[in-house]
Amino acid sequence: MGIILAIIIFGFIIFIHEFGHFLLAKLNGIEVQEFSIGMGPKIVGFQRKETQYSIRILPLGGFCAMGEDETEDGESVGNFNQKSPWRRISVIVAGAGFNFILALIGAIIITAWIGVDKPIVASVEENYPAAEAGLQAGDVIKEINGRSIHLFRDATTYNQFHQNEEIDLTYERDGVETTVHLKPQWDEESGMYRYGYSGGGYVKTGFFETIKYSFYVVEYWITSTIESLKMLVTGQIGMDSMSGPVGIVDVVQDTYNQSRSGGASLVFLNMLNLMILLSANLGVMNLLPIPALDGGRLVFLIIEVIRGKRVPPEKEGYVHMVGMVCLLLLMVFVMFNDIQRIFL
Repeated sequence: MGIILAIIIFGFIIFIHEFGHFLLAKLNGIEVQEFSIGMGPKIVGFQRKETQYSIRILPLGGFCAMGEDETEDGESVGNFNQKSPWRRISVIVAGAGFNFILALIGAIIITAWIGVDKPIVASVEENYPAAEAGLQAGDVIKEINGRSIHLFRDATTYNQFHQNEEIDLTYERDGVETTVHLKPQWDEESGMYRYGYSGGGYVKTGFFETIKYSFYVVEYWITSTIESLKMLVTGQIGMDSMSGPVGIVDVVQDTYNQSRSGGASLVFLNMLNLMILLSANLGVMNLLPIPALDGGRLVFLIIEVIRGKRVPPEKEGYVHMVGMVCLLLLMVFVMFNDIQRIFL
């Protein structure tokens, strides 16, 4: 079941990503040679104008093939490279943009269904820094070290990412904001540094608040992804913390096992939450300035805008080829790491 659900979730996320490229290409008058649902050998397809629409045997997302090849004399076979840099930028950005939109739609559904975890303090533990600083139940957390807090999970995740770090916490009580300095205290039971305050769960919101807080949910997952990448680059977490398709299947299976006793609605909500996480993650990862990814292509387009002419296609192609090889090697490492962590 984990494999089936992971294929459905991840396949749909990739499909939406490629559909973003497809839609913006069409809107910009760019030739799309093929738009495919799935990968591998073609099962069925039909031609409409210049585009071949097809369904392929492997339900793993899809692809949008645009005319952008070059002939030996440098002419463009398709018309992608003949469009202005800004039109091409809009097509490249659209993939990640649609992933963020998908995450937002999922967040709206969950927030309307179960509510939102507003950053309201529910309880304060005695003999911990929060109590000693005067924090009380009902206080609304506004900032931690200058970072705005919109959801209680913002505060929880910030504390997890900055273990054993002293913080300046700003809270609001009766319309008055107060800033206190907190030094974390080691908790033997949880094995973590803690400040000694907790949230009160989820509360229902009205229509406009639901939309507003749904944006905050997407922002939370984007920020969490970026923070995780920073910790990976700075060595705060190791490469063995990375997960790929095998790890995703394992997480989906564990989530399904834990939620199926609660019925179909709980399974749906948990799978939807995973979809939000993965969709936001894919959007961020694709915008990284890494060759072979959308972000790598954006770098060359921005250079083209600045210098007023394209980087020679053969040089750009060489950079993307090297990037693709490195990404494939990374995928092999991550897959091996996932298998070792799960099965060994």
